[in-house]
Amino acid sequence: MKRERWTSRTIFLFAAIGSAVGLGNIWRFPYLAYEYGGGAFLIPYLLALFIIGIPLMILEFAIGQKLQRGAVDAFKTINHRLSGIGVGAILAGFIVVIYYAAVIAWSLLFFVNSFNSPLPWIEDAKGYFFNNVLGISESVNVIGGVSLPLLFALLAVWIMIYLSVRKGVKSVGKVVLVTMPLPIILLAILFIRGITLPGALEGIVYYLKPDFSALFDTEIWLAAISQIFFTLSLGFGIMIAYASFNKETQDVSGDAYITSITNSLISLFAGFVVFSVIGYMATVNSLGIEEVATSGPGLAFVVFPQALALMPLSWFFAILFFLMLFTLGIDSAFSLIEAVNTAIKDRYPKVSKNKIAIAVCAVSFILGVIFVTGAGLYFLDIVDHFVTNYTLVAIGIFECLAIGWIYGAGKLRSYVNKVSRFKVGSWWDVSIKYIIPIALLVLLVSQLITDIQTPYGGYPSWALAIGWAAVIIPLLIVFGIAVRKGE
Repeated sequence: MKRERWTSRTIFLFAAIGSAVGLGNIWRFPYLAYEYGGGAFLIPYLLALFIIGIPLMILEFAIGQKLQRGAVDAFKTINHRLSGIGVGAILAGFIVVIYYAAVIAWSLLFFVNSFNSPLPWIEDAKGYFFNNVLGISESVNVIGGVSLPLLFALLAVWIMIYLSVRKGVKSVGKVVLVTMPLPIILLAILFIRGITLPGALEGIVYYLKPDFSALFDTEIWLAAISQIFFTLSLGFGIMIAYASFNKETQDVSGDAYITSITNSLISLFAGFVVFSVIGYMATVNSLGIEEVATSGPGLAFVVFPQALALMPLSWFFAILFFLMLFTLGIDSAFSLIEAVNTAIKDRYPKVSKNKIAIAVCAVSFILGVIFVTGAGLYFLDIVDHFVTNYTLVAIGIFECLAIGWIYGAGKLRSYVNKVSRFKVGSWWDVSIKYIIPIALLVLLVSQLITDIQTPYGGYPSWALAIGWAAVIIPLLIVFGIAVRKGE
């Protein structure tokens, strides 16, 4: 059966960039830069980008494009004992998209409610988010009821994801024409508004003011490696699946550089928007920047809504902001589902893409209901921590070992150089075989030591066991397939 193709290289790049650029670019990178030395953070960040991020992106693009298969079948083609790496990657992405869709549902609810004037959270943004939107329970021990508005929002999100992937790359290609450039345009509008706010300059100075002494702290280097690895959608099987729909002769290294550098530039630019608003927030409330600056959901759904409510035309800029969050999230979400669908389609070529999409999205919606209960935020926090810090990092290590030592880094590099205008040197082999697996192993071990010394988030052991299960099950599959195939 003839494999589908992207309609153009531009559409492929839109899809890859759209997958890479997600909520973490808005709510994680700016805060990391602020916390770890401001402008000095860019030094380890850029080193990590060129030594770890881009080489891994080249690896994933290359094996997908060369072998014309999704993650599972691509690693199976390399060696039948390695198909578990692809299965582990797909399973990790599937787990992530189940809870990630709940975050997109939050954005959708905020977006819909932004059409009210005055904004409904004008009095208490924190209370509105935790009580009105999440209906959060007092602890993870209390599941609580299902939030009906969130449930319907989650259903709407999954319907939109289904409509995006139901025809494979044909429908994805059409959707990314809107969902990739739109959040960048909205970010630019918010930037223009942000820098005109009182206190914006002070916020931006805090964001970029370099503290070079931070470079002597190992944490800044681990934070940079972590951010690069997670922000580029590596280890999910997404980029392998997307690249498998390219022609075998497309420019691999060029695509990897464009995708990776564009993602980082958007992260850097997002920091100006975030800290101009944080500076404004600090000024109008007579607070220090450090009292306002935060990361994660607290930034996107508490600090920003509170700041937006204080602006003239607050409803208009709230609409823009939450539409931006929604489009950033939906792009990444349907790319994760497309990776799953591609793996299933490769395994069962006679089953229609539409039936696969319906089944995967329906199962994902049902499994995701737990994340719109009163304890949903707690479960989301736990699963996200363990999957991103352990499962994905382990998959990244396995990918490097499989390509570097079994398939042959030099062999894959020869293919990359054959089809690429920008040739990759032998440094790439060293990076794949040694630097990246060692760096990721250090990241994994340091996180493991931290979690052993201090149980994550103070959660009870039964709740943390759910997080560990999200790590252990995919890894057991990886090793189980390798052992079974070797018999």
